[in-house]
Amino acid sequence: MFKLLSSADSVDRFIDQWNDSSEWVEAHTSGSTGTPKKIKLLKSDMQRSARSTNARFGITDSSVLASALSADYIAGKMMIVRAMEASCRLIMAKPALALPDFAGETIDLLAVVPAQCSNLMENGSFNGRLRNLIVGGAPVSPELEKEVSLMPWRTFATYGMTETCSHVALREFGSDTYRAMPGISFEVDERSCLVINAPDFSFGRIVTNDVVSLRDSNSFQWLGRFDNVINSGGVKFYPEQLERLLHGHIPYPFFLTSAPHPRWGECVVMAVEAPVHNSESAAETQEHLLEICREYLPRYAVPKRVVFLPSLPRTSNGKVKRTIPDYV
Repeated sequence: MFKLLSSADSVDRFIDQWNDSSEWVEAHTSGSTGTPKKIKLLKSDMQRSARSTNARFGITDSSVLASALSADYIAGKMMIVRAMEASCRLIMAKPALALPDFAGETIDLLAVVPAQCSNLMENGSFNGRLRNLIVGGAPVSPELEKEVSLMPWRTFATYGMTETCSHVALREFGSDTYRAMPGISFEVDERSCLVINAPDFSFGRIVTNDVVSLRDSNSFQWLGRFDNVINSGGVKFYPEQLERLLHGHIPYPFFLTSAPHPRWGECVVMAVEAPVHNSESAAETQEHLLEICREYLPRYAVPKRVVFLPSLPRTSNGKVKRTIPDYV
């Protein structure tokens, strides 16, 4: 029987909504590209997704699930539904970067965001009592992925969205390939963007803005967002991939984006959150950053200029927006 070992206000709200007479529950999109939106999800779709994840990780009525994610969002909601569908125990703690001990239980599946991974690794009490970890909600840096991969549990990056009731594909850390959940298949459109086919779900088919390299109908490599592609002289660059090459080498928060170029149409530009006090300081810092870019990036992907900002622009949920303010 489903048993909640600890709770939070968002969990109680969701369980009340789940147990009402409606066929759907209200959820919020992540706000990756703007303001989070309210949407309605069929409970039957959520149950189907939960059963798929449970089957993938061998979750049964003797399993223990755990999470310190808000049940106001899909990741937290789905951990509850998975526990309900498996009739197993669930430890649902209040959202926090520092994870609790989860009552010293052996955990079969734990859901986290990347920011919670460091605390998880530092807390040695999880060694030997955590079997599977799923990480979602934000990109995982190469350095963090490498560190987590050394831990004595299996870790998976998730691919999905609120509209798909959580993940439709998983990528085990150390691999570059996302693999479909049961009943899900993939294709690409004319932009090379991923198309999700889910005939057993009410949404059926979703066309995304994620550019991928399709391996087959059940697996793909994620390249970047179509919205972010930089076309410079006919050569397409995916800033997310370029940023991974630079991660750990640029000593400031940064992102890559595009700007108009009279000859090439677009060029790569780096926006940096760095303290520069005058034009001389800015010139020195820019040259230092470009030297790093020349060392780690392909020749034609080296930024044409560096823009210094007091802070990087972000969406309402804290994700970086690849836009340079008009005043720059």
